[in-house]
Parts: sequence; C-alpha cells; structure tokens
Amino acid sequence: MNEMRLLREWDADAPPLTDHARARARLRLYDTMTAPATSVAVGRRPFLRIAVAGAATAAVATTVLIANDSSPRTQPVSATTVLRGAATEERRLEKPIAPRDDQFIYTKEIIKERPAGGSSTRTYVDESWNSVDGSKKSYVSELGHKQWVPVYQPGQGNWPPRRWTLLKQLPTDPHKLLIALRDGSPKPDYNRPMTAADWPMTQFFVSGLLRAPVLPKGLRSAAYEALAAVPGIKVLPHQKDADGRVGIGIQYVGPPGTPWADGGRILIFDAKTYRYLGAHDRRTAAGTTYEQWSYVAASAVVDRVMQRP
Repeated sequence: MNEMRLLREWDADAPPLTDHARARARLRLYDTMTAPATSVAVGRRPFLRIAVAGAATAAVATTVLIANDSSPRTQPVSATTVLRGAATEERRLEKPIAPRDDQFIYTKEIIKERPAGGSSTRTYVDESWNSVDGSKKSYVSELGHKQWVPVYQPGQGNWPPRRWTLLKQLPTDPHKLLIALRDGSPKPDYNRPMTAADWPMTQFFVSGLLRAPVLPKGLRSAAYEALAAVPGIKVLPHQKDADGRVGIGIQYVGPPGTPWADGGRILIFDAKTYRYLGAHDRRTAAGTTYEQWSYVAASAVVDRVMQRP
C-alpha cells in the first residue's frame, strides 16, 4: 500500500487519529521508507521513549542456562518462563496509584551511553513531570535536554499514551490486550486469531507500552505475559543494566525486512526473581550509533512540576 498516497488523500475533515492509530500509521510509513525497494533515505528522530516466521501461540523456545543456588548444575530458562515470572513479580511488588487529572507523573531515569565500539561513557539523569491528562504543560528531560511540552491539542498523541484515562482503557487480560493493541479499535475482535502478519506490529505496541515508567494496576504484568506470547522472543544471558547488575535479557527479533530483523530493545531481568532491572538499546544520531543502558530510579504522582517525592 502506498502510504504517501494515503497521506495526500487524507481528509482534513475526518475525526482526529487516536494515539494507537497515529503510532500504527507512523510505523507503516517507516516500513515503507525502509523497505529494500526504496532509494530515498529519510532521517528520523530516534525513538527513545515514546523501541515472524509462522503463526504461533507461545514465544520461541530459546533457552539459556543459569546457575542454580541449590545445585552445581545449570537449568534451562525460556523466554516464556522469564516473562511470566516477571509478571508474577510485578503483581507482588506493584503499588497501585490513582492520580487525579490535575496531577503529574514524576519519573527519574538513569541513562548511560557510549558510541558503539568506544570506551567513553556519558551518564544522564533525566527527571520528567508529565501531566496526567495532558491539560497542563509537562516538563521533560531526554538525554539531558530539558524542555516544556505544550498541552495536548486535538488529534495530538503519542505511544504509549501519556493520558492516564487512555491507559486505563486497555485490558489487563494478556490475550485481550494483544487483540486490543492489534486492532486499535474501541471494539476489538477477540474471536479473530492472530496471524503471522499481525505479530511485528503488535509487539511494537506491547514493547512501547512497557517503556512507560508508570502504568495502571495490572497493565504491566499483562504486557509481560502478552509479550511472552509473541513469536520471535529470545533470551540473552549475562546482560548488564545501567547500574551494572547482571541479568537475563529478553529481545524480540523480527522477520527479515522489518525494523527488528537485527533485534530490538533488550529488557533485562534478575536471574533469580525475574524482577525487571532495566534495558539495553541502541540509537543513531548524526551518523553515530550509541549503545544505551537505562533504568527507572524513581517514579511517583506529584501535584506540581519540580515537586519530588
């Protein structure tokens, strides 16, 4: 499908796109721009936070061997085991919050990065205050760059949604969450099975959802279990987060021709408890590729910008 033709024919009188539909259109446009047949190179801003062969019902059965404290032997661990374990640990540790529309979500994220193959590492401490309903100006920091973000305008959005009311509408049942993200509709077709063509796009939305530092009760654990069902998920041993903690990495590797053919963002989990630790990612800017490690050091609901918990 010619995405540029669709953009030219877009009806300005049509209702504004939802956050989900906007993200879907951007990804399809990205796929078109990066397809092998294209001869035009188009730059894009790195996706820092907003980043399948055959249908299947479970994650790829890739395993790693980890040490077992009760035995000198090793035991295999699958991606499904890690992600379901992470969901269980999230439910155990989760502290539900109910922010008011006039409040802000405060986050403190530690990011370390260095040029690929280089040795010089920079550390960023990014503190952000995001308006719960988008009606107030937010103050955000990305890699040390601080700026005020205007209030939401009609039709404006991002993925994952920053507005709490939109996040609350997402199902906390893993299967229903997958279908809801696939369909991007107020009335998802829960009876239509996932196809091989559905998985890359759907994992994009699930993975994006997990980038949000704060989610409504039950949504993060549901996203972990939903990700466990995605074909192409593999495990990587001995991964380090930004704090130097070693754990098990989980990474989606998409089919040839997709943006994730070489592997996407790596989520890192504690090898014993499966508690989420942080992430390892890559970004490219001005022709340089950077290795990037990150974790959320703090998050809370506050009443005003610059207030800390």
